[in-house]
Amino acid sequence: MNKVRVEAQNIAMSYGRNVVLRDVNLVIEPGEFFALLGPSGSGKSTLLRLVAGFNPAQSGKLLIDGVDVSRVPPWSRNVGMVFQNYALWPHMTVRQNVAFGLEERRLPKSVVAEKVRAALALVNLADYGERRPSQLSGGQQQRVALARTIAIEPKVLLLDEPLSNLDAKLRVQMRNELKTLQRKLGITTIFVTHDQEEAMTTADRIAVMDQGVIQQIGTPMDLFDNPANRFVAGFVGSINLLPGRVEPVAGGGAIFDSPVLGRVPIAGAAPAAGDAEIAIRPHSLMLSAEADASDPLSIEGVVLEREFLGEFVRYAVNVRDAHLTVDQTHHVGRPVYEPGQRLYVRIDPAQIRILPG
Repeated sequence: MNKVRVEAQNIAMSYGRNVVLRDVNLVIEPGEFFALLGPSGSGKSTLLRLVAGFNPAQSGKLLIDGVDVSRVPPWSRNVGMVFQNYALWPHMTVRQNVAFGLEERRLPKSVVAEKVRAALALVNLADYGERRPSQLSGGQQQRVALARTIAIEPKVLLLDEPLSNLDAKLRVQMRNELKTLQRKLGITTIFVTHDQEEAMTTADRIAVMDQGVIQQIGTPMDLFDNPANRFVAGFVGSINLLPGRVEPVAGGGAIFDSPVLGRVPIAGAAPAAGDAEIAIRPHSLMLSAEADASDPLSIEGVVLEREFLGEFVRYAVNVRDAHLTVDQTHHVGRPVYEPGQRLYVRIDPAQIRILPG
């Protein structure tokens, strides 16, 4: 399949006074698996439907393969969409469902038959052509929806929360299959989800959205390690946020003055002087039953709560009237701390990020 670029330029969209998309600028590279991630109402599905042609923008341009398609109807854009509920015809067989879009294009029967065969083989359903959707599992129905979309050879593949109707184990299996199939086809793919784990395990890059605005675009690791603001820090993974003030240091770096942590040296670039927040991932904190006198960031605290989550134990710890979440990897025989127990929280300064206030 031909790999194409998708570009949104200053896209804005409203329903009456309700602004849904605000000056959206976005470039999705040819062959990229790109995720739109955000909570309900963030505008991600609206943006996806705009690419499909179902929603018109009030302003801005949408380019596919360098061509402005802002006023092109959906049936002329050659994009394929897999809906959340799969939208399969219940009275048709699998083969008929996959053939539907091809027959609408009035292709010769021999061509339709070959494309259907190839699409079903791609999704490992070659032997299921005569079954009806009601005879298939949720994962198999999703594969049929994918095969139907792939069969028309779209320029862009659009996926609108396609895993949300599956159970947890099947979701993991299907997201791996989606990623493998997308890599095999090389088709530019846009995937909408509210699940940050789904986005981070499948996408090459992610746009995090909130209230119709793209908050940050980056690789999963970029977003996790270097969030641009408070919203991204809290939505992509778990986070501890502590208030304080930034004091730049001559020659580079800064001091973060925190009521909880005290004065913490920060290497590298830092925001301008003034109020800010410090962000620390729960797994970056360490717990110890004893203080480390040589470490100024070994701070006494009290365990408030404990949750056992299998791979790790999550603690809520009170430190100087602030509540910190601390995740510790679980190993057989490793000490487990009880609610009410006094201990010490150790912080690695290299894992601290400063967010603008």
